[in-house]
Amino acid sequence: MRFQSTVRNARGTYTGVFGLVNGLAREGRLSAAQERFRRLNNDWYNAAYLDPSDVDPSVYDREVNPEAAAWFKSSARHLIERVDGYLEILAAHGVGCRMVRAVDPGRVVYEDADQVVVVPYGACGAHGER
Repeated sequence: MRFQSTVRNARGTYTGVFGLVNGLAREGRLSAAQERFRRLNNDWYNAAYLDPSDVDPSVYDREVNPEAAAWFKSSARHLIERVDGYLEILAAHGVGCRMVRAVDPGRVVYEDADQVVVVPYGACGAHGER
């Protein structure tokens, strides 16, 4: 399951829920309470699970794994239940976000107990492989 923007970004991909809220923070658009929530929960997520790029720096390399995106495993309820607060922030700012579910969202380039990072089928790599 993935929470992502409803429209493609400038790179042609769908930004994930954390990226959307972090973008609002970079633009200075969050209220003090929203920023406290973001900081507290981003810190919690950073402590609760691995950043795939810390394990393998090529995971999000646009040449090696174009359009790579992280998905929660449905069993990761402890991670998914905190997403509601992020969705509330996005709704308050009129930023569209939707939940997407898929049994096979793409080619897996990273996996752990709570998440997978996949490259959608049909995305081309540096050498045009599909």
